[in-house]
Amino acid sequence: MRSQSWNRRDFARLALGFGAWSALGGAPARAFAAGRDYGFSSTISREVLKNYLSRAITTQDLFIGQGDFADNLRMLTSVGAKFLGRSLCFWGGESHLLAKMERAQGLIPKAHEADPEMIAQACIFEIVSHEVDRVPIPAWAFEALGLPAESRNFRFADMAFPDGAFRDQWGKGTIVPDVSRTETQLWFHFLAASYIDIGVEALHYGQVELMNRNDRDLAHYAKVFERARAHAARKARRGIILCDAHVPGGGLVRDGKLLLDFHSFPLRVKEIPEKPMEGVLEVGFLDSFYGRSRGGTTFSGWTCEHLPYLVELDNWGPCDKPGEPGQGGVWCWGYDEIGWFAHLPADRRSAWLRYAWDWIREHAPNGHLQMPGDRVLHTPVGDKHWYYANAASPAVPHGFGDESTIRAIWEADSKP
Repeated sequence: MRSQSWNRRDFARLALGFGAWSALGGAPARAFAAGRDYGFSSTISREVLKNYLSRAITTQDLFIGQGDFADNLRMLTSVGAKFLGRSLCFWGGESHLLAKMERAQGLIPKAHEADPEMIAQACIFEIVSHEVDRVPIPAWAFEALGLPAESRNFRFADMAFPDGAFRDQWGKGTIVPDVSRTETQLWFHFLAASYIDIGVEALHYGQVELMNRNDRDLAHYAKVFERARAHAARKARRGIILCDAHVPGGGLVRDGKLLLDFHSFPLRVKEIPEKPMEGVLEVGFLDSFYGRSRGGTTFSGWTCEHLPYLVELDNWGPCDKPGEPGQGGVWCWGYDEIGWFAHLPADRRSAWLRYAWDWIREHAPNGHLQMPGDRVLHTPVGDKHWYYANAASPAVPHGFGDESTIRAIWEADSKP
């Protein structure tokens, strides 16, 4: 990870990276973005939403210090990315939250200067650690929930399931928060509103179905999203926050209304043991999402039989035998999805991205492939502990070089 300090070379690259700087293919991909509608205000049409999802890319921790920001932004403008998935991706470690948000507040405007249409996504995950006890609650968070303001920090214990479910779920001193509890809703609203205030326009709520054991009718979740959207109506760049989550049940629907603006899920790559490191996509494999996105009426007012959704190369860590087939469950050759993909040679990664793009278009017309751009590798590839799609360069010596394939796929998709 690079230092948080910037030098003159960094700023020079930023200044040039969106126009003349092309030593690494840095010229913006404006040509094949032309003709697509990315305009929205207060609500978003299905067409515009699908346009954004068709240009989605994972950029884990982009705005909180991961990687070389200038080159990451060069890569994103070069390929024509519009939706920056997981660009603020906090997993526990809440004591560092405010400092990292302050850093993001200075970087998100740089992305919007490069391309005002870009959407930055932040995450509100299914984890809270004991470090949340160090985060003060602002008065406005209490007020949003109709509660009298108090001078105190968040309370880890008051977010837990009362019956002890999911204690130490993600390691000692962590829980899955119970969305029916007021303290959890305070925390969620504090995060949502804080993200919106620094320029975020999309929120990923993680594994929502782990958190609603005491909210089966979704009454509490409905309030969570209602409060976030009310804040966005006042403070967001375009008057709306786009909400999604991993929904193995197909989606959150209450009284015919979809609580989320789009759905998301892992790709669920099926290994082919007879062919070394081969993986394919298949409708009905395990809990894959293809064909299962629920429909209803969206917050923006349009109805659908199946809500549009993203599928991504997810990360969760390796099993005990990485690289070996037959490990069962969600493992692909013993890796999580991004780990498996990163361990493929460059030509096979390129071919697989083209295959996945075409397969989803044919078999899952409401689905969209979220391209891999920047993501943690729990099983390193040599000395590479992080996947970067960037072309390898002095700025990103560990770049995997897949940006050219992403750009080519998207450019071809824009042609009649």
